[in-house]
Amino acid sequence: MKPKTYALVGTGGRAEFFYGAIARDFRETAELIAFCDINQTRARYANTLLEQKYDYHPVDLYTADQFEQMIDEKKPDIVIVTSVDRTHHRYIIRAMELGCDVITEKPMTVDEHKCQEIIDAVSRTGRNARVTFNYRYAPHHTRARELIRDGAIGEVTSVHFEWLLNTQHGADYFRRWHRDKRNSGGLLVHKSTHHFDLVNFWIGSQPDTVFAFGDLLFYGRENAEQRGVTSFYNRATGSPAAQDDPFALRLDDNPNLKAMYLDAEHEDGYQRDQSVFGDGISIEDTMSVMVRYKNKAMLTYSLNAYMPWEGYRIAFNGTHGRIEMQVIEKSYVNAGGDKADEGALEGKQIRVFPMFAEPYEVEVEEKAGGHGGGDPELLNDLFGHPAEDPFHRAANHIDGARSILTGIAANQSIRTGLPVQVDSLVQIPSSSHR
Repeated sequence: MKPKTYALVGTGGRAEFFYGAIARDFRETAELIAFCDINQTRARYANTLLEQKYDYHPVDLYTADQFEQMIDEKKPDIVIVTSVDRTHHRYIIRAMELGCDVITEKPMTVDEHKCQEIIDAVSRTGRNARVTFNYRYAPHHTRARELIRDGAIGEVTSVHFEWLLNTQHGADYFRRWHRDKRNSGGLLVHKSTHHFDLVNFWIGSQPDTVFAFGDLLFYGRENAEQRGVTSFYNRATGSPAAQDDPFALRLDDNPNLKAMYLDAEHEDGYQRDQSVFGDGISIEDTMSVMVRYKNKAMLTYSLNAYMPWEGYRIAFNGTHGRIEMQVIEKSYVNAGGDKADEGALEGKQIRVFPMFAEPYEVEVEEKAGGHGGGDPELLNDLFGHPAEDPFHRAANHIDGARSILTGIAANQSIRTGLPVQVDSLVQIPSSSHR
């Protein structure tokens, strides 16, 4: 069988997860044929990694304004989109219009208007769009879905979900382009899309009404000044003021970050190492969300991005009992080290509390790979020979829409102080409900 061909747009920190997998593990079923990026220094570095790290052939390089030319000349079967979030819709839609299927990194896009454009493009072109929710594939998350599906606690009535980002990983969103909400939709879209998708997946429902609070209470210059900080800098690399700052990221200390970002600055001016206590941050670091679902279940959710440990606590309350799950994740900086560290677990526990019986701990199979063993399964599902999946973990554009719409509605609620009806944001074709 002839391998499917892939072109990738956006060769930044997340791209290697995909192109590295093709080059390392899926040569019989997938072939990488082109990179497209606004920054050719970064694209050339991706090619260097292909050759030197993966012993793979270099691919043709195209600039962002040559995206259509790339598709016309290379005719890929599938386009992988790992560019800045606000540009996802542009590449997703044009790739489908030109006859390609799409795999897009989460979040699918950043606001309701772009989301509607993608949904309409799928309906218009008949092409497929996959969203890469690797958290669905983590064994402990699949086990939670199985427990709920099999009625361990009856019908789920409410979920309490607390996610903690620490002062290494959480801070990293405030150094990068994500700090501008126009680029990322804020953490309630960029990061929480994983979490809201998990709730949709676990309880088998969709969000109906959303209410939220959110603010910037720790990062940013004003907050630092209120805590008595008097020394500031714009970027960490080369700054004497950053030497003793535990939040500083010096690009010249890390060969991968230096090659991918510092050496590429001359092309687009992008600085990967901005101060988390600088001006110009428009995303929140402290968020609380309430959601009512179509099946009447309720969610209380919080995300804090400056905690002393990384991980999350979840409780599912049901008509026959309660499930509690706690996961401690190993912290990491995007593109700053071993890819296996991304979402690697330091500890996890699932306990079931039946209503009229003794509580018990649920054993979960240990698997190798990032995100608790979920990454290899997702990658095989994308590029290999996926087996029949009773949990239906593969996510399409409708799953992608439903996950971001919770965060988009939360952003609107934060702006207005009012609850938001999710159905008022986007029209999803009735044939897409599953």
